[in-house]
Parts: sequence; structure tokens; C-alpha cells
Amino acid sequence: MGNTERLRRITDAVRRAGNLGIAELAALTGASEMTVRRDLEVLAEQGVLERYRGGARSLLLRGDEPPFALRAQEGLEAKRRIAAEVAGLIADGESVVVDSGTTCLEVARALQGRRVTVMPLSLQAVNALAEPSAHAASGRATTLLVPGGRPRPGEGALTGPLTRASLAALRFDTAVIGCCGLNAAQGLTAYDLDDADVKRTAIASARRVVAAAEGAKLHRTALAFVAPATALHAVVTDASAPAAEREALSAAGVTVRTVEP
Repeated sequence: MGNTERLRRITDAVRRAGNLGIAELAALTGASEMTVRRDLEVLAEQGVLERYRGGARSLLLRGDEPPFALRAQEGLEAKRRIAAEVAGLIADGESVVVDSGTTCLEVARALQGRRVTVMPLSLQAVNALAEPSAHAASGRATTLLVPGGRPRPGEGALTGPLTRASLAALRFDTAVIGCCGLNAAQGLTAYDLDDADVKRTAIASARRVVAAAEGAKLHRTALAFVAPATALHAVVTDASAPAAEREALSAAGVTVRTVEP
């Protein structure tokens, strides 16, 4: 079992049980107790759980979003395939707003060096797009617009009135939106209320809205409603998304593009 998978399994187990001992986690993962102790220290630093002598207890409520550092390594190959598909939908010369989140970060990376204007809504994506590109010498450098706002601790997502004002002042060809949950019945949802406000403003400022969502998101509904599914022009997901949800989104008039492994 790889390090990322082991951390995910420990997080899920402690979250479900509330608290678990080191011996129980070692049996669950097949790792040594020393390895589990190191893993618990990593997860405690990320704010996922609280260590106590002999075990750990969860700090995540069922409606909470796992930390960015943990999500960033989950399903990375699928996220990169989704990002490449989304980038392929964007033509040179377009203006694009790219939402926060781990999948949208991969979209920002896929757009680096393209002849497009991009406003990213997270510090991680700003940093990715600010890096020098191999295409810069040929005049194909990406135009970067940086919004104002307050970064969410641990997430880097930009929120608040300055972010919303930056979005409202512009009109984009395409908004690439991430989500915590998406389905035809409940629409697009987010865990954080401020993040939901920013997503709504980004959607209102764009001519076309593309949701980038790995398949697991189509199983979920989060706390804060963002927009109905009909506000989306397209959804790019992977083959793990439930077929029934993909069909329901298509029936609602949303173009669903599925990337294969």
C-alpha cells in the first residue's frame, strides 16, 4: 500500500469510528506501528485528526472538507486527465476564470503557456501560472490576472468581497468551476459558504460554465448550494462517476464528457 493510500485509509477509518488505536490502524493498513505513528503525526499537522497516547481522534465532522494537502494527492492521474480535457475545450485567445480546488489547480497547470488570459481563484493556481513557461520566449505567454481577496486558511482559495468584486468587474469567455458535490437533483454544492459565494459570482461573470469534477463528486451533496445543474454548459468527469448521474445530467441539457483511464 502506498503512502497516499495509507493516509487516506487512516483518515477514513478514524473519521468513521471517531477514534482508533495505533494497533487497530496497523492491522487495518498492514503497516508497522512505527509507520502508523509517523502517519498520524503527518495527519495531525494537516489538521485531520488529534493525536493522543496510543491512538488518534478525528477532527473532521461528516460535513467537513478534507484538507487540501490530503486531497491534492488523491486521484491525481484522473484529475490530470480531466484537466487536459477541460484545457482542450478552451481556445487560444479566451479569457478564463479558474476556480479553487485540487482539480482546478491541475486545469491551471494545463493552461500554463497557452495564449489565454486566466484569473485563478487560489494561491496555488496563481503560483502555478506565475512560473516561467517554456513558451514565453516565443510570445505565447499566458496573461495572468490576480484577484483580490482573503485566502482560506489551509486551502489557499480566495474568498470575500474583494474576490467577488474582482470577478464582477470582468466578463469571461469560460468559467472552470470545481465542486464538492454535483448531481442533477441537488445541483452544484460546496462545503464552505464563502467559497459558494465566489463560485456563484464566477458563474454569473462567464458566458460558458464548465464543471471539472472527479467521479466521486457525483456521489455527494455538500452543505452550501451554488447553482442548479442547468447553470452548467458542460461537466468533465472520469469513468468512476455513476452512469445514472451522468445520464441525469445529460437529460438536464448538460454536456457530459467522460475521460477514460
